[in-house]
Amino acid sequence: MRTTVLAVIASAAVLRLVPLEPAPAAAAERFAQPEQVCAISDERLDELSGLVAVDNGYAVVNDGSDFANRRRIFFLNSSCRVTRTVPYPSRPRDPEDLGRAGDGSLWIADIGDNGRSRTTVALWKLAPRAKSPVLYRLTYPDGAHDAEALLVSRDGSPIIVTKSGGTAGLYAPARALSRDKATPLRLAGEVTVPLTTTSNPFSFLGRAVITGAAASPDGRHVALRTYADAFEYDVDDGDVIKALTTSKPRQIPLPDEPQGESITYSADGRSLLTVSESSGQPAGSRPVLLRYPLPDRPAATATPSAPPTPSPTVSEAPAAPNAPNSPAQATKPAAEPTTAAASETTPFNYIAVIVGVVVLLGVALAAILVLRRRRE
Repeated sequence: MRTTVLAVIASAAVLRLVPLEPAPAAAAERFAQPEQVCAISDERLDELSGLVAVDNGYAVVNDGSDFANRRRIFFLNSSCRVTRTVPYPSRPRDPEDLGRAGDGSLWIADIGDNGRSRTTVALWKLAPRAKSPVLYRLTYPDGAHDAEALLVSRDGSPIIVTKSGGTAGLYAPARALSRDKATPLRLAGEVTVPLTTTSNPFSFLGRAVITGAAASPDGRHVALRTYADAFEYDVDDGDVIKALTTSKPRQIPLPDEPQGESITYSADGRSLLTVSESSGQPAGSRPVLLRYPLPDRPAATATPSAPPTPSPTVSEAPAAPNAPNSPAQATKPAAEPTTAAASETTPFNYIAVIVGVVVLLGVALAAILVLRRRRE
């Protein structure tokens, strides 16, 4: 759903938080100012939450909408004009991101859950030339999570990145996806993006939550974004989880985007593209696709998909009725061991400290008032 400032505050305050070191200013200065690619004038695209570059254009999705004609996968040309739409076979709950696999399949992440009340989340897969996406339901091993970011490796393995203050969970399918029952997820690792000072509508809270993700066309890089910045990681041997949990990212500032939730690599891999919801922009204005060039980046060359370890594949069992709101039918397995980076003890970060100070001040003030009353 459309994110509010209160939702950002709640998301940032409830989870474990990590002390974050400010990113070096020099790392951000080498990036050029964004270029305006085109404005999206179609009135149906007013709550853009997912973006991916496809062929000679783009695919986009809205998040939860009350209007049926907006609950579609939209294809745009290079001028941001809608050329085709693909409807969902049943109503999605809250699509928040898009990813593209090496075979050209699109994955739509129906994973938004501001109230953390969903028993299942979902991924929709739109194969090349398919007329309708296929639904796969998933369950978390440790309760509901709100999430707005999806990474898809070149072999088609999906990774959900939660929208958690400070430290975000990385969840991957624990077994092959099935169309007839919910697939359990496993916690594969955790990631913390560096603290920056980049200006954005939500101040320091906007720098602490992950709102989108993207993988480069050649699979050698992935990027996570907040409301303020993008952080790019190098991927070795196709191991996205290892890259996110063990390596240090490069910062690409995305300053003052109205409500930045979408990010993708360009088709040639030489720039990052972003777009904001129109809800975060001045009245009457339309979403604008922005391009952030990546300095000295050669054009991406497709590489064969060869993950370091076998990844869950899709089970082509007979399709059950699409029901993204239905309870999970699969039994949740015991939580699997996480990566070394995920299992380390995580200290509290700056948001937790602020919350703790406020609580302690309130307790101290109450005690002073009680003592004064006793003396009177």
